[in-house]
Formats: sequence, C-alpha cells, structure tokens
Amino acid sequence: MNHEMRRLLRIGFQLNRSRTVAIVKYLLVLGALVALLAQGAKQLGYHWQWYRVPRYLFSLDGGHFHFGPLLTGLGVTFHIVAISLVLSFLIGLLTALMRLSRSAVAGVLARLYLESIRNTPLLIQLFFVYFVLSPILDMERLTAAILALSAFEGAYASEIIRAGIVSIAPGQWEAAHSLGLSRFDTYRSVILPQAFRRVLPPLTSQAISLVKDSALVSTIAIYDLTMQGQAIVAETFLTFEIWFTVAAIYLAVNIALAALVHLLENRLQPLACRS
Repeated sequence: MNHEMRRLLRIGFQLNRSRTVAIVKYLLVLGALVALLAQGAKQLGYHWQWYRVPRYLFSLDGGHFHFGPLLTGLGVTFHIVAISLVLSFLIGLLTALMRLSRSAVAGVLARLYLESIRNTPLLIQLFFVYFVLSPILDMERLTAAILALSAFEGAYASEIIRAGIVSIAPGQWEAAHSLGLSRFDTYRSVILPQAFRRVLPPLTSQAISLVKDSALVSTIAIYDLTMQGQAIVAETFLTFEIWFTVAAIYLAVNIALAALVHLLENRLQPLACRS
C-alpha cells in the first residue's frame, strides 16, 4: 500500500513539474515576443499610448460602470458564438447520424454537405449566405453570420461525433439489442453518453476555432469585437495597442473555455472509468 501511494505521489509530482515547466516556457516565449515587438516598434519610431486603451474597454460615470466599444463588441461575439455552438453541435450530430444510418439517400446528402463545406473557405460561405441567401430568405446579417458559422463548424463537428460513435465497442450495441432497446433508445441511452465523453476534447478545440472564426463576421459589418477594434484603429490610429488588446481578449476567452471544459472532463472521468 505504501509503495502504491509513493508511486501515485511520484506520478502526481511529475505531472505538476511538467505543467510548471510548460507554463514557464510559455511565459518565456511570450516575453521574447513582446520584447521583439517592442524593439520593432521602437525602430519604427512608434510611440506607445496604452493609457488611452482603458476608455475603449469600460468607463465609470458617476460611479456607474459602462461597457466600452471593445466589451460591447465582445458581447456581440459571445451572442454569435453561443448560438452557433448549439446549432453546430445539433447540425454535427444530425449529419453524423445520417452518415451512419442505413438510408443511402441520407448518406449521400450528408456527404454532399460535408464535401461542400469542408472544401470551400468560410469567408466565401459567409458571403454566399449574406449576399445570396439573405435577400431571398429576408435574413438579417446577424442571422446570416450565425447560419454560416454553424454550417461550417457543424461539418467538422459531425466527423468528430461520428468517430466517437464508431469507437464504441460493438458489444454495447449487442447488449442494448438484447435488452430490446430500439435504435433510437440505444443511441440516446447507451451510445451517445459514452461517445460524448470521448469526443469532448476535440469538440473543445472546435469550439475554440469557432470563437476565432467568428472574427470573420466583421466582413459583413457586424460590430463584433474585431469590427469594433477596426473602427477604433481607424479613428485613433492606436494600431498596436488596440490589436494587442483584442488579441489578449480572444486569448483570455479561449483559455477560459479550455479550462472550463477541462473541469468538465475531470467531472466525467469517474463516470468513464465505471462505464
């Protein structure tokens, strides 16, 4: 017992040391990049004006907190990403089930959708939805942006979900059939809960990609975080300060998202060990 405890403590220490080393390396690389950018700006004769940046994040008027343009744009980004995440997951799940169904028509339709989306740029898809489909369907630009992002990310999510479903052992299907469960009940109660735990990490990476890809909605004049940054730069010429701030906000959001999913993985890990 003591030997087993020492082994577990040694493994835990090694993991903590590896994480610490990784964090230190990341900070060193980040510091080197900052120093390099500062040196380049100095050679260009650029004068940093970081003191002007906070007003574009927030303001205090009479003791009341007011969102600045950047945080207002971040709220629009959150709105787009939240809806697109749900829709992309539903589209991905439906497409994966169509690929795995016994219907040849469903399989062909799913394949056409996947090949069309994965082999064309997101920017072109966004323009197609906004300039072609929006006038026909009378959609607002925000709806067009959400639809384009959901369709794009849903194509990649479908392959992740399909891989998770296929990875489930055939014995799970056989056990469900022996209990008399229908195909729908087998998916709902047996297959999908197990597959979800397996595909959670790659789906997290796809969600982070969605946050970054949402910056493209600024091309159709949606005032998200990126578009607000462009407007501020055009007005103030604070090129480096604003874009570094925008990048830092995206970085903070993605790190928070990854940390949240990591906590969820830890909560699901005991369930995965019992299943």
